[in-house]
Amino acid sequence: MYEIIKQLEEKRAAARLGGGQRRIDAQHARGKLSARERIELLLDPDSFEEWDMFVEHRCTDFGMGEQTIPGDGVVTGYGTINGRLVFVFSQDFTVFGGSLSQAHAEKICKIMDHAIKIGAPVIGLNDSGGARIQEGVASLAGYADVFQRNVMASGVIPQISVIMGPCAGGAVYSPAMTDFIFMVKDTSYMFVTGPDVVKTVTHEEVTAEELGGAVTHSSRSGVADRAFENDVEALLMLRRFINYLPANNHEQPPVRPTPDSPDRDEYSLDTLVPDNPNKPYDMKELILKIVDDYDFFEVQPDYAKNIIVGFARMAGSTVGIVANQPLVLAGCLDIKSAIKAGRFVRFCDCFNIPIITFVDVPGFMPGTAQEYGGIIKHGAKLLFAFAEATVPKITLITRKAYGGAYDVMSSKHLRGDVNFAWPSAEIAVMGPKGAVEIIFRQDIGDAAKIEARTEEYRQKFANPFIAGHRGFIDDVIMPHDTRRRICRSLAMLREKQLENPWRKHGNIPL
Repeated sequence: MYEIIKQLEEKRAAARLGGGQRRIDAQHARGKLSARERIELLLDPDSFEEWDMFVEHRCTDFGMGEQTIPGDGVVTGYGTINGRLVFVFSQDFTVFGGSLSQAHAEKICKIMDHAIKIGAPVIGLNDSGGARIQEGVASLAGYADVFQRNVMASGVIPQISVIMGPCAGGAVYSPAMTDFIFMVKDTSYMFVTGPDVVKTVTHEEVTAEELGGAVTHSSRSGVADRAFENDVEALLMLRRFINYLPANNHEQPPVRPTPDSPDRDEYSLDTLVPDNPNKPYDMKELILKIVDDYDFFEVQPDYAKNIIVGFARMAGSTVGIVANQPLVLAGCLDIKSAIKAGRFVRFCDCFNIPIITFVDVPGFMPGTAQEYGGIIKHGAKLLFAFAEATVPKITLITRKAYGGAYDVMSSKHLRGDVNFAWPSAEIAVMGPKGAVEIIFRQDIGDAAKIEARTEEYRQKFANPFIAGHRGFIDDVIMPHDTRRRICRSLAMLREKQLENPWRKHGNIPL
């Protein structure tokens, strides 16, 4: 018995040491934590239960039979974040560069299978050189097994990927299928083909950071949802982020008591919208002033800035927020913003999170670049997402809601439950000047006439009352009253029941 216990302790010590102290020191020198340090920081103290510590690869080719390390380059198990159960895997770059073998993949698949059965989020801390070349097709099969589970878990449990090192080739597709991707600046990369291959094939000279760094993917490609300064910030922000999400698609979002009264008035909002309809203002000011404790977790803040998406709480309960941003492109919808918001809306609908939409949109972005890029199909993604969503939907029009963009932004016609407008709202087919120049084309040369006609159009149509007369707006509210009216609407909608017709799945315009 003593010998077995001694052997057990030796194997545990070897597993905990990973690729050895020298490689751990090299990891630290690059500004990165080790796989186990990351788990310790992410989870509640002493809550981690590790599985498969003794698993080793089964490859004998290329001298691999003599190179085995317990755990095989990934630490897996479960624990709690603020007392709530999560499953986690953390790839260990010190062991074969974190490369994925068949055994490595089986460990990840095991915790994913349990997470689906139990109904708990999966968090992947990715730091891997990709498929283990020595195993050939076996490692590729391992990736495909993980991919299949990503698909089966989609919409059932939240899946979050944190890229904390290299992630290349087939390795990028598992994170791409998860719900959110966080990256770390200067130390994490994602690309299908690396800089050397790019140079060989296309003759482009590009650095790893430019090709697939955290800034690139959080601001240009939209692949990543947030980019953080270092491992510690990424993991602490992830702990904060997970608090907004339910454990699975059968649960309601978590409720956190707050001293912030749902009846709080915010009189500064009465002067938020400028008198000049062409002057921008910051929609984030509205969001921060009406949510609980002025606390808003924005998703993709540096990508498609003309639309804002993120999580907050109202009267203690999680809500998803979608808002046009007049400060950027006047709040127009374009390809990137439609895709960004459409995916966010679908996530909220998957996990029973009510959606609050703030509207100030003059229309879809015009131009050949948008049309050639497929704005028709991409814009329809956001339309599809809002129309399909069955969670409580509350919409507030603060200023412009023109044309098809009015319809798309969670209008009453897309089964919006409660639709409010501020007195400054302008709901019309298009802006007054453009409308007058079409209706009264013959008067275009007469500036005075056009000005008079424009003012007439504005008085008749550029206000919330025409929509109100038809019941498309439930009420015109004072800005300072916004928090109270939204909180009451959410309370009223708490037991909402709405089901779409049965189908295998819809065919969203991808």
